[in-house]
Amino acid sequence: MAMKSFPKPSELPVPAGAEGWERIYPYYLTFQPQLQEVEDAKFWFCDSQHWPTVFKPFETIGGEFAVKCLGQYNARHLMIPNANGIEFRIHLGYLYMSPIPVPEEQIAGRVPLFTERIGHYFANWDSLLTQWKTKVRGTIDEMEALTFEPLPDVVPMDDIVSGKAMDGSEVLLENYDRLIQLAYQNWQYHFEFLNLGYIAYLDFFNFCKEVFPDIPDQSIATMVQGVDMELFKPDDELKHLATLAVELGLQDRFGATDDVDGTLAGIEAAPRGAEWIERYRQAQDPWFNFTVGNGFYGHDKYWKDHQEIPLGYIADYIRRLDEGQTIVRPTEELIAEKERIVEEYRELLDDDVRDMFDAKRGLAATAYPYVENHNFYIEHWTMGVFWRKVRELSRMLQAQGFWDQPDDLLYLNRNEVRDALFDLATGWGVGAPGGPVGGLHWRPVIEERRCIVDALKTARPAPALNTPPASITEPFTRMLWGITTEQVQQWLGDGDDTEGGLRGMAASPGVVEGVARVITDADQLADVQQDEILVATVTAPSWGPIFGKIKATVTDIGGMMSHAAIVCREYGLPAVTGTGSASTTIRTGQRLRVDGTKGVVTVLDAPEVTGPGAHSHHHDAAPDAGAPAHA
Repeated sequence: MAMKSFPKPSELPVPAGAEGWERIYPYYLTFQPQLQEVEDAKFWFCDSQHWPTVFKPFETIGGEFAVKCLGQYNARHLMIPNANGIEFRIHLGYLYMSPIPVPEEQIAGRVPLFTERIGHYFANWDSLLTQWKTKVRGTIDEMEALTFEPLPDVVPMDDIVSGKAMDGSEVLLENYDRLIQLAYQNWQYHFEFLNLGYIAYLDFFNFCKEVFPDIPDQSIATMVQGVDMELFKPDDELKHLATLAVELGLQDRFGATDDVDGTLAGIEAAPRGAEWIERYRQAQDPWFNFTVGNGFYGHDKYWKDHQEIPLGYIADYIRRLDEGQTIVRPTEELIAEKERIVEEYRELLDDDVRDMFDAKRGLAATAYPYVENHNFYIEHWTMGVFWRKVRELSRMLQAQGFWDQPDDLLYLNRNEVRDALFDLATGWGVGAPGGPVGGLHWRPVIEERRCIVDALKTARPAPALNTPPASITEPFTRMLWGITTEQVQQWLGDGDDTEGGLRGMAASPGVVEGVARVITDADQLADVQQDEILVATVTAPSWGPIFGKIKATVTDIGGMMSHAAIVCREYGLPAVTGTGSASTTIRTGQRLRVDGTKGVVTVLDAPEVTGPGAHSHHHDAAPDAGAPAHA
């Protein structure tokens, strides 16, 4: 019998060793016992699309800034008539969200405010977007300039003579506060245009559904695709570098790309190798400020700091070029397909409706690229610089004896770090022989928290909590996360029977068969072989270089506007997103049929798939060990 609701937060078992986990996160991020009745009455879904692994205490900053700033643009800036922000909580180390509707009686009053505000943006789109880039770049440059130097043994004589009368500890404290503020600043900028991009697309989407009741979601998405997006620039740069390496006859210099220095020295020593190296250096600024993760974790690896990653991708592109493959995206075909579909639908309309169609489509096509491009500037570039500075600070405090591992600062929350800095300033400033007490205090705390985080990682999150509403209307929830009324029912085992397979969102059209490659961590990307089908909890935009290698993509979470969906459409690959459990129920090596037109993934060989979203006639099959708790 299918369950009609998901478990309540209090019903989920705490993994052994994670007892007391609530204490490691800010008090306002966990479910409150005294609000249990209120919070249990709300539907919460897990955003494993952006936060697929357990938070260390410092890392909640990304979740807090992102979701708070998304909400402020809905609820305080743009006054979206039917959607406020999204409440969020951390439960058992994962982030859960609950969209906040606008009470029926307030909707009409917000419409004129909303119209005036978005009217301003859409009327001045290009100049405002140029201004946006200047603002964001200014924040990044200021962040780059921050330093975390150890305090001197003696204040320099120059500071005595100049009458500065300060010891340098104020710079340390100010720079830390400024680092946090600058990250917050760029997250506020992040959503200034993002919500507008979704609104323009959603407006066009709803209009199409009204005038063409049977139009597939994919056809609407196709009508704005085939654009030159900045988010694809890092990958395009690698393709140019691979093409140049082939032109210059440097293929044999890419045999051991894990040795970055050796590879670059070998290229430079080759005839015309210096020409390639010069082009490689140019590509790095800014395009190597790109992470294989998504920018929300301190452990995310950036190309700039781990050049074996881009060099490995370049080597793979060189191999494909030598095999005679085409490595460029099929942009011209995509544009031709877009124009064909636009024309077909336009012809069905009367003149007055056609004008409205053109206006709405034009607006969506203008605003749509930002939905992906912002990602490079904020998640990748801003957060890459942010985490680099956090690591610098952590290592400085490690050298002062505060903790043992270089990145242990991540086990403190951001306010505790400020306490640690003041402890450092005090112990040093008064000349105490023992110095700061931080080492005594923080080592056992960090060890305890490390054990809790590791224990929380042993359990996969439940995809949702509590009873879903009769219908889900909040636009972001549907578009970005793919949390629709139908999909939630599917997770609860209440959808159409899909024998031996999973049902998700028809995110990018086409049908292919191939061998599954399940990826749960960006470090496994090197394992992906030519023509496999990628199965993942979620894909990051920075996985672009493998999209030319694979046949299709299947994800656990994500809607029509998720990165996986957008990237697959731009690469012309079938995709099914939002299956709920593909990554925990499909095994690497199984043969799959992916139908991105219908949103169905079929496993063509045993073992049979079980778990939420999966259906077979063997209802007594044991759920997969890695499947979410309610499977």
